[in-house]
Amino acid sequence: MRKKGLLKKITAAVTVAAMLAAGTVICQADDTKVVRIQVSKDTVCGVAMQVAAENGYFEEELEAIGQKCEITVAASSETVDLITAGKIDAAFGLACNFITPISNGLAVSFVTGVHKGCTKFYAKADSGISSLEDLKGKKIGVPSLSDSSTLEVKRKLADLGFVVNGADADVNFVAYAMSDLAMALDNGAVDAIGVHEPMGTMIEANYDVTKLLDTGTDEKFKDEYCCMALVTQDMIKNNPEGAAAFARAVQKGAAFASANPEEAAKIQIEGGYVSGDVETNAGIIKGLDFNPGVTAARDTFKNAFTDLQATGDLNKDLDEKEFEEKAFPVLDGVLETTTYNVETGKFAQE
Repeated sequence: MRKKGLLKKITAAVTVAAMLAAGTVICQADDTKVVRIQVSKDTVCGVAMQVAAENGYFEEELEAIGQKCEITVAASSETVDLITAGKIDAAFGLACNFITPISNGLAVSFVTGVHKGCTKFYAKADSGISSLEDLKGKKIGVPSLSDSSTLEVKRKLADLGFVVNGADADVNFVAYAMSDLAMALDNGAVDAIGVHEPMGTMIEANYDVTKLLDTGTDEKFKDEYCCMALVTQDMIKNNPEGAAAFARAVQKGAAFASANPEEAAKIQIEGGYVSGDVETNAGIIKGLDFNPGVTAARDTFKNAFTDLQATGDLNKDLDEKEFEEKAFPVLDGVLETTTYNVETGKFAQE
C-alpha cells in the first residue's frame, strides 16, 4: 500500500546518533537489524527508489526477513558523504560515478541494475558538429571530470581512436555545474556537453541542438545499466540477507516504474521528491529502460572496467576478478529480474 506523504515525515538527518555509533548493522533494543537507505530527492531517474519507499517495498522485503528500514531522503550529490560518514547502508547512483572511487577505497558494492539510458551528449545545431568524430580538438562540458558522463564518452571516443587522457588528448573536458551546461553550450564556451536526465529533455525542449550520443540507443551502451543500486561492503559481510532484501525492493520499484510510468511520476511528484509535471516526468521515465537486472548490470561493470583500464582512468594493476568480487559480488537472494503486472497489481520475480 502506498504510504502518502512519506517525505514529509522524514528528513536528511533522521539517523539517530546512537545508531551511528553501532556501525553498519544497526539493531534496535530488541536486536532487530535496521537497514539505513538513502532515497534521492532531486532526480527523476531515482523513481525506482522513490516508489519503493512510498509504496512500502523496502519495509515489505525487510520485514519478511525480520528486519526494518530507516529512510534518509537526501540529494544524490550527498550519497558518497553519507556513506563515508557511516550514515547509510544502501543507496542508488550512476554506476560509473562509483567504479573509480571503489578502486580507491570507497567500500560499496553494486547489487542490481536499475535502469538504462539516462546520459546524452549535445552540440549546437549550427556548430558544424554532427557526430562524435567531429569532436577532435574540441571542448566538452561535463558535470565533473569524474562524472559517469565523462567516463562514458571517454569509452566511446577511445573506440573511435581518440586519445582521451594526458597532454596529447584529442579532447578537452571542462567541468560546469549541471544547471550551467546548456548555457555554456549556447554561449560557445564549449563545443559539446554531456548531461543526465531530466536535463537532456529540458535542453531538447528549449535549445536547438544536435544529439551526438544517447546511451539509451547507442550500440555500445544500450544494453548497459547507467544506474545501479548499491550497499556498503560492511553490509555485504555482516548483513547479506538485508542487502538482498534491499535489492529485491529496488527491483520492485523499477518494475513498477517500467510498467506504470504515469503513476510512478505521480508518486514521485506528490511525494515531494522532484518537481515537474506528471506528463513530462512520465515521458522521461518511459524513455529510460527500467527493467531491472543483475546479469546485464554485471556485464556493464566488466565492460566499463576493461575500457577504463585501457583509457587510464582505472589503475592497470587492478585484477578484474578480484575487483569484481569486491565491487559486484554474487549475493544469494538477489533475483535476476522483477516484472510488474498493472492489471493484477502483482510482481513476478525470477
